[in-house]
Amino acid sequence: MSTVVIQPTGVTPADVLAVARGTAKVVLDPAAIDAMVASRSVVDGIEASGQPVYGVSTGFGALANTFVAPQRRAELQHALIRSHAAGVGSAMPREVVRAMMLLRVRSLALGRSGVRPIVATALVDLLNNDVTPWVPEHGSLGASGDLAPLAHCALALLGEGWVLGAAGDRIPAGEALRRAGLTPIELAAKEGLALINGTDGMLGMLLLANHDATHLFTLADVTAALAIEAMLGSERPFRPELHTIRPHPGQAASAANIHRLLQDSAVMESHRDDVTHAVQDAYSMRCAPQVAGAARDTLDFARQVAGRELISVVDNPVVLPDGRVESTGNFHGAPLGFAADFLAVAAAEVGAIAERRVDRLLDVTRSRDLPAFLSPDAGVNSGLMIAQYTAAGIVAENRRLAAPASVDSLPTSGMQEDHVSMGWAATRKLRTVLDNLTSLLAVELLTASAGSNCGPRCDRPRPGGPPSPRWPGPPGDPGPDIFLAPVLETARTVVAGPELRAAIERELGALA
Repeated sequence: MSTVVIQPTGVTPADVLAVARGTAKVVLDPAAIDAMVASRSVVDGIEASGQPVYGVSTGFGALANTFVAPQRRAELQHALIRSHAAGVGSAMPREVVRAMMLLRVRSLALGRSGVRPIVATALVDLLNNDVTPWVPEHGSLGASGDLAPLAHCALALLGEGWVLGAAGDRIPAGEALRRAGLTPIELAAKEGLALINGTDGMLGMLLLANHDATHLFTLADVTAALAIEAMLGSERPFRPELHTIRPHPGQAASAANIHRLLQDSAVMESHRDDVTHAVQDAYSMRCAPQVAGAARDTLDFARQVAGRELISVVDNPVVLPDGRVESTGNFHGAPLGFAADFLAVAAAEVGAIAERRVDRLLDVTRSRDLPAFLSPDAGVNSGLMIAQYTAAGIVAENRRLAAPASVDSLPTSGMQEDHVSMGWAATRKLRTVLDNLTSLLAVELLTASAGSNCGPRCDRPRPGGPPSPRWPGPPGDPGPDIFLAPVLETARTVVAGPELRAAIERELGALA
């Protein structure tokens, strides 16, 4: 079990993954506690002076000009959390909520929010005791940050609302705190606002998506190479000198992967000097690195955006080092919404071109001597025909999901918040696109492996034994129809997991 130490300089993407998906414990560095104490002293001074400051001595949003008496300011913070915990829908996954909580701790620990250390410590206690608030999927516009989702998290600190049960159900937060030996906290001035005014939900989802996309874009090169091999394609378009003349870094990396995977292949060698071989392969084969590479470059942009956000102060108002408390617009999620939308478009296209290769593998008129639908007895048997139907349906869904959320602003709060980012929606649908991409690559892996392993029952025997990636499941050669859904589920597990890539890299060296 590892430990993530929260310092007043932020956290890393690896820290977020270790807490969201792993078992890492969270510890507040003493320097972070000191930073919070210093900023809290500024808020206490404002309280004593009686000067009007947004969120400390006033209402929120369209009520920003409403003065709140000192004796009601704690009540104001509790009321804020309760009223803003207004989400609906199914619960967000545990990993998303844990990432969101860790990132809110990170934000408070930067020492610009004016909260007492006990507030950040209470969130740390939830994480370390595996108490995960029940956060519904709908409610955030990504404008003043993820107000509703973060309010559902904060409500659990008060012993109110719900938390996720072991079976995915919801149980009262007060009961969960008692079981964990934790006590609800009382909020002071500014603290409720500091708990909910940030981009932590959309940032957490973007960080998780970036990690998943990194893996899937490499696996897309693996399945593409296998499909090209199965269709007796050429490795010549992937030679490095052809990609230095168009210096997109992602394209070069993808081409290098595919070229390496196709070397020393007996199938590739079997037709290398065949004069009847096509001069040029179809775009879905030849242009694989141009598409997957552009997706890699888009992913690099999304990583840059997430990296900047990880060191950003996104609260409002913020306590500056010179003691001023200033309102900001840093909570607006546009940078994250744009990045998520761009990456969703790219990931959708990686899946779309994979489906085109699947279709080509199954079409007897274009598959270069493979049997129709990879069945030795097409007619009685349908082979992998319907696996391509499934892929086509998923591609269509991804195209719908690739429509950008970040252009769909709706005004709220009596026109005070008259432009919103929809960053929460953008990052949510990005995760769905990537989950769909996993399924599309699973269909390609199964189809391409069946074609590449095609044996004596094919119209023309293929040489066996190439070291390019093998389908690790049942059987390599086409045969009578079987129940395909479990096979596809197994293929999804192979694509999503680390084992296939690790096996390839043991043989060929590291892939990009």
